[in-house]
This record gives sequence, structure tokens and C-alpha cells, in this order.
Amino acid sequence: MSRLPRGMIAAVAAVAAAVGGVVTQSVAAPTAVQATALQQRLDGLLNDSRYDGSQVALVVRDATTGETLYDRNGAQRMLPASNTKLFSSTAAMHVLGPSYRFHTDVLAAAPVRGGQLLGNLYLKGYGDPTALESDYAALAEQLKAAGVRRVHGDLIADDTYFDHVRLGDSWAWDDEPFYYNAQISALTLAPDTDYDSGTAIVESRPGAAAGAPVKLDLVPANGVIKLVSTATTGAAGSSNTLNIERDHGTNIVRVTGSVPLGASTGQEWVTVWEPELYAADVFRRALTAQGIAVSGRIKNAATPASATRLARDESMTVGELMTPFLKLSNNMHAETLVKAMGAVVDADGSWPAGLGVVTGYAKSIGVDTSRIRLSDGSGLSRKVNVTADSITDLLIGAQKESWWKQWYDALPIAGNPDRFVGGTLRSRMQNTPAANNLHGKTGSLTGVTSLSGYVTNKDGRKLVFSMISNNYLVSPRSIEDAVGVTLASWSDTASPAAVSTLKTAQATCELEWDKVC
Repeated sequence: MSRLPRGMIAAVAAVAAAVGGVVTQSVAAPTAVQATALQQRLDGLLNDSRYDGSQVALVVRDATTGETLYDRNGAQRMLPASNTKLFSSTAAMHVLGPSYRFHTDVLAAAPVRGGQLLGNLYLKGYGDPTALESDYAALAEQLKAAGVRRVHGDLIADDTYFDHVRLGDSWAWDDEPFYYNAQISALTLAPDTDYDSGTAIVESRPGAAAGAPVKLDLVPANGVIKLVSTATTGAAGSSNTLNIERDHGTNIVRVTGSVPLGASTGQEWVTVWEPELYAADVFRRALTAQGIAVSGRIKNAATPASATRLARDESMTVGELMTPFLKLSNNMHAETLVKAMGAVVDADGSWPAGLGVVTGYAKSIGVDTSRIRLSDGSGLSRKVNVTADSITDLLIGAQKESWWKQWYDALPIAGNPDRFVGGTLRSRMQNTPAANNLHGKTGSLTGVTSLSGYVTNKDGRKLVFSMISNNYLVSPRSIEDAVGVTLASWSDTASPAAVSTLKTAQATCELEWDKVC
């Protein structure tokens, strides 16, 4: 059953305080409160067999007054998956600011004379998770314009703005090859405009005839990843059994299986071991394309303090980054922002420093941070514990910030099919009162689903809500959608219409990071 509204709990507490903090036999027990129609409807949705032996928390509050309209297990610590990004994204908007830009510099400690640099060339990253091959090409163009024609030393990749801890606390080893679990580096590269930093794309096409090797290409082209393939072309109409996976601790990517004759080009994202060397390799190729030769090798080291900047590339703003970050639930963006906050505030680009900043911001807007634990910025860690209460406190508090509207617009919007509008909610709650209404952050891990955000009811009343489900065997995600539609349909003047649990348009898309979803 739902608990008493917070206002009534406060009233009971006041009575207790008036008699010295002890409720005696002479004080009448509070009268049982009749559940509202909304509470009854939500209770009915949550009393589902999928929750037998598992846990669910749901809190619904008025977004303006903070009044609690429904509370089931709101104070219970739960594993939130990507709802963790609500904490990291709001902190980044406040601490770094929506106009903050990452940058990547090219520097030299020796002078350039007659087009010759008689020393090393340094490529120093400051955390840009959106750097593309075209950005490194632009840096090379700047060097050419500055008159550089040859580097007689090495090309040094410098990612010391962050620490060298590449993967988050308790991240699963078997996720490591996949694009949503890439290594975090202050110098990195994304192969696409989803900005999947720390990854490359392996493109595959069938050969000219059955039995021929599968044709493979890397995007962007680079000499860091080594493709080792036994994949062959199968007969037309045969199954596609292609498997592409990187060996742990290396940049060897093994390609096995077969692709049917006539199949279209396939794409598979793979993570890169030591992404700073990958970025430097792509940059060196861009230098070559501009006619700039580098005599030495690619190495990683720190840039001397005396080095002079020769070129700089800047990222989009943090406010603009919120769209690909939140719409597509990009884990690497979350972790980069966390480390950047640590670097900016404490000159310490590490998870502990950055998470301290995130926690401090949440506390400043009314979250009881003594009751939660943040172990990373994305929610990949299974050590993260938050409450539905803490999330709704965060959602209410963030509304007062000057940047809130830009952040709110960056949240996925239910039922909108545009990938950069609907995001991870684009196939959910379609053609319902929640469509193009509910702005929310999804979350998914094995045994975890969550949805928290804002929705406006039938009367125009804005609500905040947080729903987290843990340890189930059969996904209750359709119940999340039914809760969202119920809240969007609800009127203060009439009982909400019954909403059955909903099916998403793509029922096979259970993980929010699946590229096909």
C-alpha cells in the first residue's frame, strides 16, 4: 500500500512533539486515510506478479509544491542504472556551466624554424568526449597554416588531465569490449556523431562469392586496432553469424562467423585499449594528409610546462552536449563530465574527486546525500544506491536553476520517434497522453529498469516521479509505461481512466544502449 502523504506524516509528528515526543495511550490513533483514486490505480499497477520476490519503488510528487501524491518504498535504496545520469548531468550543468567547452591542444617545447620543429609535438587532451576525426584534421590544418612542415621528434599523446583509471568501480568485465563500456581518457576520439568516445567502428561487407573472406574496414582508419578475421561469405539467404570482439588488454579485434552473400554493410562498435594512442594515431594520419611529416614514434607522456600552444580545437558546449548525452544515455559522456568536474574544482581528474562534486551539488539543492551512494556517473556500477525520494528531490530542486529548461529539453521525450528528441523513450508510450509530454530518464541493467522525470497531467498540473525496479526475472518495463500514461491521463476532478500495461513498439529492445533501439 502507499504510505501517508508527507504533509499528514508531519502533522502526526507535530502532535507527538506537543506531548514531549512520546505518543501515549491517551492520544487517539490517527484516523485511517482513504487512498485516493490515483493511489488506488497505481497500487493496482504495482501489485503485479512480476514483483513477487523483487522490489519496486515509486514516488509521485507535485513539481511545484513538492507535495507527495504517491509513495511506495520511496526511502528504500535501489540500484538505479542510468537514472544515475540525473545526478551527473545536473551537477555538470551547474558546476561546469552550460557554456563550458572542452578543448584539445597541440603544443611544442621547441621553436619552429623554417617549418622544422626540432623536438616533440604534444597532443594534449582536456577531456573532450565529442572529438571526431574531423577535429583532429582541423588541428592538422592549423599546424600547416602556422608553417609547420616536419616534426623531428616524437608525437606525444598527453591525457594527464585525468587520472589513468580507465574503467569505473565494479564495471562488469564481460561488458568491456562493447561501445557503452569504453575506457575513459582525457584524450580520446569518437567515430560518429553519437559521440561514442573511445570506440571505433568495424564495417563488414560480404565478399564477391560464397566462401570469400568478409571485407572489413575501420572507421576511422587507424593503425592501432588490428583486425584478425576468419569470417567468410555465406550463401545468399544464409544466417548472419558474424561476431566482432576485442581481446582483453589488447587492440586485437577478432572477427568470426559468416555474412550472407548480398548483405548490406554492417557496423559494429568496439572499444579501444588506451584511447589516447588511438587519437594520436588518427591525428598523425591527419598531419600526413596536410604534408606534415613526423620522424619519431607515438608515445604517451606529460607535456612540459614550458610548451607553447600551436593549435586548439574546442568542443560543443556542455549545454549542447546534454542532448546526445541524455537522449542516447551515453555512459562515456557521464564519466567524462564527472572527471572534468573533479579536474576543474579540485585539480583532480578522478572519479572520487568528481563524484564528491556531484554529491555536493545534489546536497545543495535538497537531496539527503547521507542516504545514497554514487560510485560512477553513468550507472554502470552496481554499487550505486539511490532512492526514489532522492531523485524526486533532485528533479524538484533543479527546476530553480537558470539552465533547467535546456537540461529538461535534453531528456528523452516519450513516444517521439525522432532519435534526438525521443531518445531512449522514442518507442515507448506512443499514441498515448504521455507521448510528447513525459520527459524522463530511462535506466537498464540486467534485473534493473528505471524511469524518472516530469509529466503533465490532464489538468495541466506538472508532476515529478521516480520509479525503480530491481531483481526481477521478467521485465516490468511495461508497468513503467502504464504508470507514465496513468499520470499523464489523471485529472484532479475525475478518476483516471484504467491503463493496462503497455507493449513498446520494439519489444525486443530491453537495453537502452542497443543501437537498433
